[in-house]
Amino acid sequence: MSLTGTPFLYTTIVLSVVALILPFVLWSRLRGPKALRAAGRALMLLFAQGTAVTLVFVLVNNQNNLYDSWADLFGTGDHVQQAADLGRDGTGGIAVKRLPKVRQTFTQAAGPGMRKAGGVRVTQLKGRVSGVNAEVYVWLPPQYDDPAYRGRKFPVVELLPGYPGSAKAWFGAMAAHEQLLPLMRSGQVAPFILVAPRTNLLAGVDTGCANIPGQVNADTWLSIDVPKMVMDNFRAQSAPRGWAVAGYSAGAHCAAKLAVAHPDRYRAAVSMSGYNDPIGERNSLAAQTPALRAANNPYLLLKKAPVPPAVALYVSGESGDGYEAGLALESIAKAPTTVHTVFLPRSAGGHTMALWEPQVPAAFRWLTLQMGQNRAKGQDGSLTRTPHAPGGEAGEPAGNAAGATPPSRSTGGSTHEALASGTASRGGAARKP
Repeated sequence: MSLTGTPFLYTTIVLSVVALILPFVLWSRLRGPKALRAAGRALMLLFAQGTAVTLVFVLVNNQNNLYDSWADLFGTGDHVQQAADLGRDGTGGIAVKRLPKVRQTFTQAAGPGMRKAGGVRVTQLKGRVSGVNAEVYVWLPPQYDDPAYRGRKFPVVELLPGYPGSAKAWFGAMAAHEQLLPLMRSGQVAPFILVAPRTNLLAGVDTGCANIPGQVNADTWLSIDVPKMVMDNFRAQSAPRGWAVAGYSAGAHCAAKLAVAHPDRYRAAVSMSGYNDPIGERNSLAAQTPALRAANNPYLLLKKAPVPPAVALYVSGESGDGYEAGLALESIAKAPTTVHTVFLPRSAGGHTMALWEPQVPAAFRWLTLQMGQNRAKGQDGSLTRTPHAPGGEAGEPAGNAAGATPPSRSTGGSTHEALASGTASRGGAARKP
């Protein structure tokens, strides 16, 4: 029985109801020695508590798409076949463009939201370069099958969840495709292909989207294998001009890092409630050593880049949870690098889907402009309006005061490390979705 399936949800509901009724029916009817009756009543109470906790977990998991399967939940899943040392560029000397085309078979994806807005398809991809074997979800814009667009190639946005998190989250809890479908049809947002690859590759740890020889080549999986598969199977624009990456929480860190580290593969990135220093996720493999932390910190990568990368970053967050990370990147960005930092008030939703889901339309309007998709109509007002006090404007999602700035842009006494990591406290650093 699938962890996220409807049958398991209904089963937990039925068991919870039964567990609630049992004490009322059997409490005074138990027979036998006093100790036996006490044990029976204790078991009924434990059964009731256990089913209640299970039901709450299932509801929360289905709402936030934290774990896809029992293997993910119990830490028995492993999607890494090999993790060779691929060198600094993550290719291992392989001429990726000369590799044979990857031909994949796609099926209708199952789960909440997967059949909406035209449906999401899924395939199992064996990464030829990274050694990762995992699923990739793809959603095509409404224009893709329109005869008027028959010869058109489409821009792509790679979507990354937090940790723990399912690749389905962007189509489930975030409902990105449902929000964007009408905007794409009306021309307010460019017709992007949405691609959500699995990022939970090893049991019980966050890969940090890093390449770590002998453990995982997550960077190569996301920035080489997945894009190649998409371009081989769909009318997708080539990298970097037509490619962007977006994420929330740990996925936000990955998005910024991938774009800054690989301007030859991505043109833009959206980071929602992210951090720069990998230590922001205490279970990250990229936080194991100072060398790994430095090699996967977009702030340090940007600061030390011999030539400023031609990438655009959209960084949003609350004070102490993503906003300082954006300010840090903005403070060292030099043309052609651009950083658009969005302050969100504490009332906007916290480190949850309630904060990130309403940001999808504004972030994709920004991507439309930054990636030169000028066929889309309209402008993103958050890029041009005068900063104002938190509270939002008419027409914005509730609690999303895009473009608002706090009374002071001070780091509030944060240390240099806190500024670079985007966390003002260890408590903020340890937070997960």
